[in-house]
Amino acid sequence: MKPGAPPLLSSRLLDQVRERVRYKHYSLKTEKAYLYWVRFFIRWSALQGKGMRHPRDMGAPEVEAFLAMMANERKVSASTHNQALSAVLFLYREVLGIDLPWLDNIGRPQQTKRIPSVLTKEEVAALFAHMDGITALLAQLLYGTGMRLMEGLRLRVKDLDCDRRAIIVREAKGNKDRVVMLPQSLVPALRVQMRVTRSQWEADRQAQRGGVEVPHALDAKYPKVGYTWGWFWMFPSPTLSIDPRSGVERRHHLFEERLQRALKTAVTRAGIAKPVSVHTLRHSFATHLLQSGTD
Repeated sequence: MKPGAPPLLSSRLLDQVRERVRYKHYSLKTEKAYLYWVRFFIRWSALQGKGMRHPRDMGAPEVEAFLAMMANERKVSASTHNQALSAVLFLYREVLGIDLPWLDNIGRPQQTKRIPSVLTKEEVAALFAHMDGITALLAQLLYGTGMRLMEGLRLRVKDLDCDRRAIIVREAKGNKDRVVMLPQSLVPALRVQMRVTRSQWEADRQAQRGGVEVPHALDAKYPKVGYTWGWFWMFPSPTLSIDPRSGVERRHHLFEERLQRALKTAVTRAGIAKPVSVHTLRHSFATHLLQSGTD
């Protein structure tokens, strides 16, 4: 156990990893990734002829062999390689409390810097012409504001100000808040979306469904905050789901795959040959601002 950290309650290694990840306030996506790679590392080591061993009984040779296998046999990308390495280092430093010199000597693969794909204004217009519904509005919002995918999906009603034409992005990259401009052309559609969202919120209230997830255990201090209109998702999911951490059935925001699939289909229909992802909208937003003379 790392000095200064609370004692681990579970005796099972993977549960200990889960405990420490949540103590560090890492995202659910990071939690799933770390658990996957720690499990992978242990199982891979067992297949090397020495049986199932606890990571405490392994060291630099096993970790280096594991990373070499990832690069040479599985031929993973540099980002995947770094993610696996981060998971193993987290296991040793944060869970097992082992901070040996060899941990610092393990090098990270260098990621290749590539020029991002950028759409022209005509391509953006063609792309949106082949999208409709809530995914079209969300894609237009990401392009018009420069927000990242999860920033748009996690948008709460209280953080949208149509009168001031501004959006407050909470806990963005680097855990910082920021304000982005809201294009006037999107205000009417967002007002319509807000009325649709309001109807969904009222239906959930009448059905006495669980409120939405709120950060930093605010629901412990304010038990009803997750049920309030202001905290409701601007883009709620049409179906309910089970919160993997609390086990509560509640309404999540729209899942990222919904927009990703719609965008992929629109790219094909628009005949765009460039590689396009949701993040391409953010790059295009920044490029078009510069081209229009914005500093």
